[in-house]
Amino acid sequence: MNSNPTTDQMKRGEFLRSLGMSSAALMAFYCMGTGLTACSSKSDDPSPTPGTPTTSSGLTGNAETAKGAINFTVDLTNADFSKLKTVGEFVKVGNVLIANTKGGKYVTIQRDCTHEHQDLVSYQLASDNFYCNAHGSTYATDGSVTVAIISGQAAMKLYKTTLSADGNKLTVTA
Repeated sequence: MNSNPTTDQMKRGEFLRSLGMSSAALMAFYCMGTGLTACSSKSDDPSPTPGTPTTSSGLTGNAETAKGAINFTVDLTNADFSKLKTVGEFVKVGNVLIANTKGGKYVTIQRDCTHEHQDLVSYQLASDNFYCNAHGSTYATDGSVTVAIISGQAAMKLYKTTLSADGNKLTVTA
């Protein structure tokens, strides 16, 4: 079978992406000048928008109780957290669940049910409460138990939440 070098030639970016390498590893290849520029005479490498980071988690600080006190900030302009600007939406970050509750008030609560510490708690806008999908227990937005399916269920731990003046940064502390 004859190969046509103009149509079968793989572009540099395609080749590097096909390797499944991280962005950092890809940048190392670009910076080292390893001869990969011979892969194609055309550039298919996207140019990032000036001033825009190419990768961002949108999270700074500690969101896991095993690593110490909860103290983190999320960037609400980041795609991972932008849905939090909508009332009724919630995200799970580390050991914390952040919800935009009725009235646009942010509430942060421990992420695990107090019974068996299962990660099944979610926010329900219609009833303005937190619900454990495993047991059916419900918790008010102040963390108190409203329906205890399991006898002696404890209140959920709440975290302090502050919103930046520009409305784009949400800080959560223990």
